[in-house]
Amino acid sequence: MGDMAKREKVMRMSVEQPLWRALTGYRVLTLFYAIGLFVTHYDKFVRPEVAIGFYVVLTVWTFVTLPRVANAAGCTKRFLAADLTIALTGILLTPVADAHERIVEGGPTLPSIWTAGSVLAFAIKGGWRWAAFASALVGVANVVQRGALSQDTLHNVLLVWVSSIAIGYVVEVARASERTLARALEIEATTRERERLARDIHDGVLQVLAMVQRRGSALGGEAADLGRLAGEQEVALRTLVSGGLVPVSRVSEDVTEGAVVRAVDEPDPQDDSVPCDLRPLLAPYATAQVTFSEPGAPVPLAAGAARELAAAVGAALDNVHRHAGDRARAWILVEDEPDAVIVTVRDDGPGIPEGRLAQAEGEGRLGVALSIRGRLREIGGTAELISVPGQGTEVELKVPKDVDVDVKDPKASKGPQGARGKAEKA
Repeated sequence: MGDMAKREKVMRMSVEQPLWRALTGYRVLTLFYAIGLFVTHYDKFVRPEVAIGFYVVLTVWTFVTLPRVANAAGCTKRFLAADLTIALTGILLTPVADAHERIVEGGPTLPSIWTAGSVLAFAIKGGWRWAAFASALVGVANVVQRGALSQDTLHNVLLVWVSSIAIGYVVEVARASERTLARALEIEATTRERERLARDIHDGVLQVLAMVQRRGSALGGEAADLGRLAGEQEVALRTLVSGGLVPVSRVSEDVTEGAVVRAVDEPDPQDDSVPCDLRPLLAPYATAQVTFSEPGAPVPLAAGAARELAAAVGAALDNVHRHAGDRARAWILVEDEPDAVIVTVRDDGPGIPEGRLAQAEGEGRLGVALSIRGRLREIGGTAELISVPGQGTEVELKVPKDVDVDVKDPKASKGPQGARGKAEKA
């Protein structure tokens, strides 16, 4: 239970949380700054009661909403709209409360630099696009209250616009980096766990299976069959723990609490256009008689094409077992080329006599024609079969990486089971 709890531990990281805390302090400090400007120039206001009423509202709003700007979860779209509305209202009330001469000379608005806090909240919450929208509204309100686009007004508007967009862009980059870091940490943790499991399995299960195989072969009879099955399971298990076929979990993009590393999340198997790793689909074919060789890195291929390719490999192995016998050896080689994926299935059987495939098709046995070549043709690939009597058979399956396939009957192509159960034998 302890190991399970450790593996399911959720790691939370948020590089933007300090920005929310800084914004909270900024709003309080700029509130006192705006009130201080008003008190200093109180005698120059033509309607100071208007300014006092606005500052009362602004003070109550600022302190009541401090918990809302402490994190992204509380800073909702509705709150951002209300917060920006108060800032714009204060800007537009400035000509009513202040003297016209002070406004013309470039005097501050009623909310002064408190307005920038509203724009920064947009930037931290939604990135540079939200920041551009909010700062544009603030710029329009400043031009309206001034009555003209003066140099000072243009300078202030551009300053808020550029700085807020820059902060919004930095936040987006930080979030992307946060997700990348979380993914790297999860990959590292998954790798360490896989190595630990591999050591435990090697020290226990694999050694027992190997011993059963040796003792069964020595005893003969039914024990030999049991030993053969144990050997097949040993090879399959060894391939699984050493091949790196554990899917990597994806990182949740929860902007409310930062990036969260959660459980394994595989692509939707019903979406044939989603790339998936071909290796896990072919790994179950590895047995004591079938050697599976794969690249060390994932082999991405469209999910539908990967399933059809795996089914074609299964059909080729079925033909090996059918015509070369259960003791025939076979080899599966996966090659990841820049523009295509090539899978080669080779065996050491007696080979196919010349004209045998044409004869089989004439007799209605279309295993090679349909289960192998037909599948590859449906996904835009090719299948080449080379057989020399007495020297075995080699089937080369090639699928381009840009293939887009729509498998109408996914049950007909589900790796080893689908291929072995439904493919017609040549």
